[in-house]
Amino acid sequence: DSYLFSIIMASYAVLFSRTVAAEVRKQIAGQYGGSPQLLKNLSVGGNIPLTEAIEPVDFEEYLITHPPLIESGPLRDLIEFPPDDIEVLYTPRECRTLGQAVPEEGENDSHVRDCTRSYTEDWAIVNRKYDASLHLFFLNSLNINTDFYMSQDDLKRRSMSIDDTPRGSWACSIFDLKNSQPDALLPHLLDRVPNEEIDHHNEDQRKSNRHRELFALHPALDEDEPIERHCVPDVPKEHFGQRLLVKCLSLKFEIEIEPIFASLALYDIKEKKRISENFYFDLNSEQTKAMLRPHIPSAAISTLARSAVFSITYPSQDVFLVIKLEKVLQQGDIGECAEPYMVFKESDAAKNKEKLEKLRSQSEQFCQRLGRYRMPFAWTAIHLMNIVNSAERKGSWSERRNSSIVGRRSLERTTSGDESCSLTSFRPATLTVTNFFKQEGDRLSDEDLYKFLADMRRPSSVLRRLRPITGRLKIDISPAPENPHYCLTPDLLQVKPYPDSRVRPTKEILEFPARDIYVPNTTYRNLLYVNPQSLNFANRQGSARNITVKVQFMNGEDPSNAMPVIFGKSSCAEYSKEAYTAVVYHNRSPDFLDEVKIKLPASLTDHHHILFTFYHVSCQQKQNTPLETPVGYTWIPMLQNGRLRTGHFCLPVSLEKPPQSYSVLSPDVSPFLVPLPGMKWVDNHRGVFNVEVVAASTIHTQDQFLDKFFALVHALDEHMFPVRIGDMRIMENNLEAELKSSIAALNSSQLEPVVRFLHLLLDKLVLLMVRPPVIAGQIVNLGQASFEVMASIVNRLHKYLDTSQDMHGRNSLLSSYIHYVFRLPNMDPNSPSPAAQWTLCQRTVSYPIVELRYTDLYAVYLNASLMVPSCSQLFHEELALQWVVSSGSVREGALQQAWFFFELMVKSIIHHLYFTDRLQSPRKNRFPERFMDDITALVSTIAGDIVSRFQKDLELVERLNTSLAFFLNDLLSVMDRGFVFSLIKTYWKQVPCNSNPTLESLRLDFLRIVCSHEHYVTLNLPFSLLTPPASPSPSVSSATSGFSTHVQDQKIANMFELSVPFREQHYLAGLVLTELAVILDPEADGSVPWCKVISVVHNMLSSHDSDPRYADPEVKARVALLYLPLIGIVMETLPQLHDFTESHNQWGRPGGPGTEEQEAEGNSMISQTVAMAIAGTSATRQHGSFSAESSRSLLICLLWVLKNADEMVLQKWFTDLSVSQLNRLLDLLYLCVSCFEYKGKKAFERMNSLTFKKSKDMKAKLEEAILGSIGARQEMVRRSKGQLGYQENLRWRKDMTHWRQTSEKMDKTRAELEHEAIIDGNLATEANLIILDTLEIIVQTVSVTESKESILGGVLKVLLHSMACNQSALYLQHCFATQRALVSKFPELLFEEETEQCADLCLRLLRNCSSSISTIRAHASASLYLLMRQNFEIGNNFARVKMQVTMSLSSLVGTSQNFNEEFLRRSLKTILTYAEEDLELRETTFPDQVQDLVFNLHMILSDTVKMKEHQEDPEMLIDLMYRIAKGYQTSPDLRLTWLQNMAGKHSERNNHAEAAQCLVHSAALVAEYLSMLEDRKYLPVGCVTFQNISSNVLEESAVSDDVVSPDEEGICSGKYFTEAGLVGLLEQAAASFSMAGMYEAVNEVYKVLIPIHEASRDAKKLATIHGKLQEAFGKINGKRMFGTYFRVGFYGSKFGDLDEQEFVYKEPAITKLAEISHRLESFYGERFGEEQVEVIKDSNPVDKCKLDPNKAFIQITYVEPYFDTYEMKDRITYFDKNYNLRRFVYCTPFTLDGRAHGDLHEQFKRKTILTTSHAFPYIKTRINIIHKEEIISMPIEVAIEDMQKKTQELAFATHQDPSDAKMLQMVLQGSVGTTVNQGPLEVAQVFLSEIPSDPKLYRHHNKLRLCFKDFTKRCEDALRKNKSLIGPDQKEYQRELERNYHRLKEALQPLINRKIPQLYKPVLQVNSHRDSFSRMSLRKLDV
Repeated sequence: DSYLFSIIMASYAVLFSRTVAAEVRKQIAGQYGGSPQLLKNLSVGGNIPLTEAIEPVDFEEYLITHPPLIESGPLRDLIEFPPDDIEVLYTPRECRTLGQAVPEEGENDSHVRDCTRSYTEDWAIVNRKYDASLHLFFLNSLNINTDFYMSQDDLKRRSMSIDDTPRGSWACSIFDLKNSQPDALLPHLLDRVPNEEIDHHNEDQRKSNRHRELFALHPALDEDEPIERHCVPDVPKEHFGQRLLVKCLSLKFEIEIEPIFASLALYDIKEKKRISENFYFDLNSEQTKAMLRPHIPSAAISTLARSAVFSITYPSQDVFLVIKLEKVLQQGDIGECAEPYMVFKESDAAKNKEKLEKLRSQSEQFCQRLGRYRMPFAWTAIHLMNIVNSAERKGSWSERRNSSIVGRRSLERTTSGDESCSLTSFRPATLTVTNFFKQEGDRLSDEDLYKFLADMRRPSSVLRRLRPITGRLKIDISPAPENPHYCLTPDLLQVKPYPDSRVRPTKEILEFPARDIYVPNTTYRNLLYVNPQSLNFANRQGSARNITVKVQFMNGEDPSNAMPVIFGKSSCAEYSKEAYTAVVYHNRSPDFLDEVKIKLPASLTDHHHILFTFYHVSCQQKQNTPLETPVGYTWIPMLQNGRLRTGHFCLPVSLEKPPQSYSVLSPDVSPFLVPLPGMKWVDNHRGVFNVEVVAASTIHTQDQFLDKFFALVHALDEHMFPVRIGDMRIMENNLEAELKSSIAALNSSQLEPVVRFLHLLLDKLVLLMVRPPVIAGQIVNLGQASFEVMASIVNRLHKYLDTSQDMHGRNSLLSSYIHYVFRLPNMDPNSPSPAAQWTLCQRTVSYPIVELRYTDLYAVYLNASLMVPSCSQLFHEELALQWVVSSGSVREGALQQAWFFFELMVKSIIHHLYFTDRLQSPRKNRFPERFMDDITALVSTIAGDIVSRFQKDLELVERLNTSLAFFLNDLLSVMDRGFVFSLIKTYWKQVPCNSNPTLESLRLDFLRIVCSHEHYVTLNLPFSLLTPPASPSPSVSSATSGFSTHVQDQKIANMFELSVPFREQHYLAGLVLTELAVILDPEADGSVPWCKVISVVHNMLSSHDSDPRYADPEVKARVALLYLPLIGIVMETLPQLHDFTESHNQWGRPGGPGTEEQEAEGNSMISQTVAMAIAGTSATRQHGSFSAESSRSLLICLLWVLKNADEMVLQKWFTDLSVSQLNRLLDLLYLCVSCFEYKGKKAFERMNSLTFKKSKDMKAKLEEAILGSIGARQEMVRRSKGQLGYQENLRWRKDMTHWRQTSEKMDKTRAELEHEAIIDGNLATEANLIILDTLEIIVQTVSVTESKESILGGVLKVLLHSMACNQSALYLQHCFATQRALVSKFPELLFEEETEQCADLCLRLLRNCSSSISTIRAHASASLYLLMRQNFEIGNNFARVKMQVTMSLSSLVGTSQNFNEEFLRRSLKTILTYAEEDLELRETTFPDQVQDLVFNLHMILSDTVKMKEHQEDPEMLIDLMYRIAKGYQTSPDLRLTWLQNMAGKHSERNNHAEAAQCLVHSAALVAEYLSMLEDRKYLPVGCVTFQNISSNVLEESAVSDDVVSPDEEGICSGKYFTEAGLVGLLEQAAASFSMAGMYEAVNEVYKVLIPIHEASRDAKKLATIHGKLQEAFGKINGKRMFGTYFRVGFYGSKFGDLDEQEFVYKEPAITKLAEISHRLESFYGERFGEEQVEVIKDSNPVDKCKLDPNKAFIQITYVEPYFDTYEMKDRITYFDKNYNLRRFVYCTPFTLDGRAHGDLHEQFKRKTILTTSHAFPYIKTRINIIHKEEIISMPIEVAIEDMQKKTQELAFATHQDPSDAKMLQMVLQGSVGTTVNQGPLEVAQVFLSEIPSDPKLYRHHNKLRLCFKDFTKRCEDALRKNKSLIGPDQKEYQRELERNYHRLKEALQPLINRKIPQLYKPVLQVNSHRDSFSRMSLRKLDV
């Protein structure tokens, strides 16, 4: 209440007098015909048009001047942001190893310290605490109601069988009813209770157990445009490719005589590169290892690993796993040493025992003497992808791990057919390798290896021909688990979890990626790999053959300076001081295979170097020969000019020990330049030793430009001059220039090292901007240089790493830098000392630092400026300044990646506020004026860029726009909010509205992002009163008097209109709604993206709805207050909304929820009601410029506002609305009902099958994007336009709506579908309840004003419409309660004004009375009973309701498929029970009338049960409907209803002629009653007028006046019993005749219609009619086919009523006998069983006694219309011969002895003539046969008929126009051809050769003779005609025909000329006149 109180009571100033407001309103209403047009250019309270930006309220000022009235509680939280809104967190970074990787203790230089700090410091994270809340709403609040829906799917048809009692058997009917059970009665239904109390009770019921969140029930449109949030970037972490676990299980050879050592590595043969370091392992037994005991003291556990984890970033078909074996050096080359392994077999061990012993003892000797040396032995390789692919894959690309680090260049290869290269999802495989290839001493280099590997892939491999060494190496290959236990990193650190240090570890193997990887360093690593490759001692004097190289890492020149930093291989010490390469026996130029891995010290000096010593090893033991003889020396100094030396070296080798201080020089420097005193070199100082040095270091950048930059920065740091960089010495005085050029030169550095050192590099650049260094006493401003290079680095990253961007185009490396790494320099609480970072510019100033807290440190930092003028700037201020002053390419670069600088700025601002403890201080004075100016300038110029460049570079502008919006969103959390509003206004002014769809779309994106602020509601000042308070608060009395003053009236209008006060105070909401209003404005051009603006509003409301902070209803009402104008806006768009009512033909059709049949019928038929005019709008309404989805979204927003807004406020506003506006609101609600109708599970299943295809496309696109076959850039563009369905960022709704359709899921499970259907059902219920609430408010408004009675009809219409749709039981109970209350408040509304609606209501109630759910039945029958009762109380009888209910039942039964009579019977019983218990009316006639009615209904019901049984049998169904209609002969309304139902059924089956007949009958019926009511000349007199259309119509006049009087209440009250109704029926009939092709009948129908239109002088209609007549007459001469007729007889008791019945069936044109036969046989076969049905194949009379009594027999015969000769005079046209048919004929040939066919003289024929009870076409397609007559023709009569037929054929062929020679010749051939069997000649010879003995046959004889005469004449004509047609080629054929003709003529001559003398006196009279129904006979009578 306090809320309402504050709205109503606070004081207002009078902005506008009442009259002005009224004037404005009138003007606008006049302008737009009374629709509530938005005040587009006129806004109450000022004249700022909606298209212009408005001045926002000064937010901070407002909060100060309007202290909140509320002390605490949820409403209080809306007033201001929470104090803990922003958190600054320092979270320790997760370390994957047990110990942190840090350099060893000692004096490290500052670069190492910086790197280490960069890899170990805590993450500095800024959190907007409430931002996350928007991610976390779940469906928990959804108390989903699984109530049961009366939907099509859920109602199973349960048909009851009722005994076939004759109609009118009261006894039976009553008996049934008396025995049925009523439903529960509603308590207190009959009590007299005041209306207010009923309303109150209904409202309480309605409001209980409602869904709190409407949107939780409504899946979002499309999640392309959610409430925007930046996704939290991934934590920077070490990069791994796809990881592979390789376990080495066992290695065995045929003989086991010595230790074997193995190494594993991965090679990529396409890149020709080893892509991993070596993994060393051995699988020797303990006793074998013992052979080496003297050389290997004890093995460290880390060297005992037998399993390794390999990482592959670029898996491809070219990767091999290569295994190399070595053994202890022994005398002899590799071939000799390998021989025993090839010769001996394990199986022959016993045989070769002695030889093996000998070999073993030799090995032991070698091990003792040469144990420290190795020799190459054998190798083998595994093609990795074969394993992966054959280990049958479990799934495809589950990883997208690589894409973020793959540069664009490297994408090219991933697409080349490598789609299957995923290592994350194959089944683990165990491999046994059985063949090894022996190493060949001269082919050991990597080059040779690549050749071998390439060769292995070929089918005819050279290697196959080599003799292998047989052995068994067993290894396991599997995808590496997420966190394997007991793992060591390449630096030998233990990876978590590492439960026990004594367990044999697994080693992680360092990857050397095939191509660059772009990932910033996050851990300390400093390794060096030395790979000796080859040596050439060919030109060295002396014996040096078995050569090994000893490698040492020295930190001085004394031999004792060798450092223990070389990693051990396998089964040895962890680190050693030296490593030896393997020896190739007797080779002076060996290649080497070894890899020496060194742990580099963190800080290197000039004395660190690698020393190589070359030895000759003597394999044979000779006297006084040492084991090893040094034969050469060389070295590599580690640093050159302060940079680490790596790469390929080709070094000269010295023959002598190097002299003193050699280590600072490089051996490859020319000896002439640096004379190393007296040194001798091999081969004259040529390079003879090739070695490669590779570093894997996160300390050394290995890039000269980066090195120089870092060195200079550290020189500043250490303040040590001069600095040596490269070969330069830099003095302090030229340091500035060098520093600037080194900053600029960063652009030239390689991208890969830039990315690796990105965090450190950006930190240093930030530092240079914030703390300009002091060089030589001068402050040097490096801000501009740093800003420029930052912009360029950021752009390089964006350009080359475009696969790793989020949906807003932010590079993930940069966004994670900002989120986790970036901080204001030295504000870290854990920072060691500020001195280290030149905090105070001069090293001379020092502070007692130890006890300072970090906030004090910051103070020190701020105060530094006291000592040194402007020494330090705030980063955000400097950044803004540099950006504003930048120009040219720098500005362009910054614009390209504006988001980066914006986000840096915001984080800097927050850190600054945090460290100065100002996060809680007032916002007005947080920032200096100049910074605010810079920000304003920045926003303004960027907005300008957006407008000027959107056509040139849309991709950039979209990014820029988004970045700007996020920036302002962020600023709202930290700056003066009024100031940020003014920035928004600046943008608004510059980006114009409505000028261009693209710009409009950009504006919407901007708005969407700004408004997605987590405190959006607070920012809108939901408590502000829209006018500034002017007077003390008004007295309580005026507040309670109910909005009395015009000031308050104005206030209400302001709340609901986009008035200036509204837009000022609720600034952001005003912008959103203004945008919505302008874009949806019907007058606007349609180019702007309305679906987008709708989705913005939808998503905003949705997020408010699910926000737990607004869960309290009072708070929600406040939020809804911000959206009240939405109601008006949506009312405005009503004409543009998608017309949901059409989708199920429900524009007010009372046929119930469109069952499928009805939907079909609705298109071609007028149903019970003509389409209802929707409050005068439907005529002009151009439906559907909006899509269904957008319309649905908009409507659900409307419902949300109506649900949550304060009811008092709504009611007050409704009171102000005009009648037309209220009507429009009702139209809107009507539309909402259709929109949210429950579709049922089936609909979801259908949708599911559709989305299946869509989701498959999605998957394809997804894979395409991941595999990179589309350029990643287009992908981004496509995605930003929303075409691609997946997004990587977290969406606020994704997790909330876990039941939503996700695009990735293929087919939904049944349970999911059901769940979706339940959610949909709940939405339908909630939506309808909101509509019901609103209707109640409208009704209350009407009750208060009493001037709006006309609105009630609209309310009722919406109510009825909602009853017609599929609804839940829950809703219907409330709906019926409201309906009962409405009728009891306004009874005369239904019974006097809205009589149509009364009919509809009865239908709805009856339909619900037959519901399967008892509560629905209980409420529906209660409503129906009260309706009768109220009708009775008004006029002492309830004829109207009685009539309507009877009609409704008939129509219900006729149309509804899933109608259940058992349930309806229970409802009827319930109504009876109410009548019995109604004490008040017990003494009146009411109970008896109710009983009569109920019994009558029950009988109709019983009748229709039968219809249900015949649902599948169309003829039977129509017969039953016909019978029911006949039963209603005395009740015209009902007969009409049934004729309508029949017409509907016919139309469905395309029997248009029959449908037309039904309509003609209906029209005739209406005409009868109209002529009784009033005598109008132009109206038809009654049925008689229609008899030209059909002779059957007269049956409609069977009702005489005494049976029914049209004046009686409730009789003939339907809308068809009017002139308009009659016209409608006739027009429909004409349309149906036209569809049937019966154009002549169309003319007859219009003959009746034309006088009516002439009488009303309707020229337009007459023009249309004559147009249609012209069309009809034009089509008459076209080809037409009417029906085909069959006689069908049914025999057998199985047929029930049909037994022994015969019908003529009318089938569609050209139906073959086989077709109808098949149809009936299969139909009855299904019904009775196929064996039980038999078709009688002949047409002979059926003898029932001879038939099997257990079977059903059908006889089908083709029949033709039959006309007497005199009838043929009238039946001239094709139409005449096919219309008004009552007689049909079929012929059966027979002979006297029983055969069907015989010779000419014995061939008789039986003609059967059938007469039907009505003429075809009729209102049914089969008509009973009422009369049968047979005519038997004697053989001579048969002959006469044949000859007449032939003669006719000849005549036709002769006179055909155009002539058809072929046809003519065929007929001639059949007539005069000699060979014709039973041809004309034979006929003449049989019948004319003798005069018959029987005088009765004289006439026949004579007739036949005359026929032949005619025949010969016709033949002659035909021959003559033929002669004129033929060409020369047929001359002979013509002569042949003529010869034949003359022969025939001669033969016939004597027969034809013989006359019978007796014929000239009459013998007997023949009466051949048989009556026939003639179409014209009735007309003759008229004359």
